[in-house]
Amino acid sequence: MRNAIGSARRSFASGRSVNAFNNRLFTVFVWSASAAMVLFILGLLYLILQKGLPSLTWDFIFGLPSEIEEGGGIGPALFNSFYMLLISLFIAVPLGMAAGIYLAEFAPDNKLIGFVRICVEGLASVPSIIFGLFGIALFVEMFQVGLTILGGAVSLAFLNLPVMTRVTEESIRAVPGELKQASFALGATHLQTIRRVLVPTAINGLVTGICLIAGRAFGESAVIILTAGVTTSGEMWDFNLLSPGETLAVHLWYVQSEAIVPDAVEISDKAAAVLVFVILLFNVLFRIPLWIKDRKSR
Repeated sequence: MRNAIGSARRSFASGRSVNAFNNRLFTVFVWSASAAMVLFILGLLYLILQKGLPSLTWDFIFGLPSEIEEGGGIGPALFNSFYMLLISLFIAVPLGMAAGIYLAEFAPDNKLIGFVRICVEGLASVPSIIFGLFGIALFVEMFQVGLTILGGAVSLAFLNLPVMTRVTEESIRAVPGELKQASFALGATHLQTIRRVLVPTAINGLVTGICLIAGRAFGESAVIILTAGVTTSGEMWDFNLLSPGETLAVHLWYVQSEAIVPDAVEISDKAAAVLVFVILLFNVLFRIPLWIKDRKSR
C-alpha cells in the first residue's frame, strides 16, 4: 500500500515538473515571438521615417505638386486625404455604430440576422478595389459626376462601414451582462442603458475600431484611384466636393510609378514618412482621452 502511494506521488510530481517545463517553454516562445514582432515593426518604421523625416520642410508639406520640375510638394494631396477622411468618418462611424448596436441589442436571433452577420463579415474582408468598382458604377456611370472627392469619400465610407459595424457589435456584446441588468434594475430604459452604460463601457473597443478605419481610409489608394482620380484641382484648400481628389497615398503611388520629375525618389520617401507619421498620430490622439479617463478612474 505504501509503495503504491509513493509511486503515485512520484508520478504526480513528475507530471507537475513536465507541466511546469512546458509552461516555461511556451512562455519563452510567446515572449520571443512578441519581441520579434515588435522589433520588426520598429525596424520597418525606422526605415521609412529615417529616410523622409529629416528632409521634410514646410514648403514640401504645403507646396503644390510639380509634374516636370523638381521641388514639388504634397499640399493639395495631403489636404484631400484629411478632407475625404473626415467625410468618410462622418458617414461610416454613426451608421456603423447604429448598425452594430442594433445587431447586438435589438436584432432577433434568427436565420435572417445570422445571414446578415455573415454578409457584414464578408464585406469587411472584400478587397478594396471591389468598392472602387462599385464607386465607379455609382458615381461615374449612374450619377455622371466623374472622379470627385465626393465619390471617393462615400466609397471609403462604404469600405469601412462593415468593419465599424462588426467592431461595434463585438464591443457591445463584450460588456458584462451584470451592468446591463443593474441599469434595468435602477429603472433605466433600454435606450438610456445603451447611452449611459453600454457605450461608455465599450468605448475602448469603439475607439480602436475608429482608429482602424481612420488609418485604413487615410492610407487607401485603390478606391481613390478608381473614384477620385490621380490629380488635384491645383488649389491648396479646395472644399469643392466635385473636384478631383488625389490623396497622399495615391500621390505616393503616382510618383513611384508614373511621375517623370527628377526627384521622384526623394518625394516618395518624404511622402511615405508623412503618411506613416500621420497614421501613428491618429492612434495617439484617439488614445489620449482614454488614457485621461483611465487615470481619473483609478
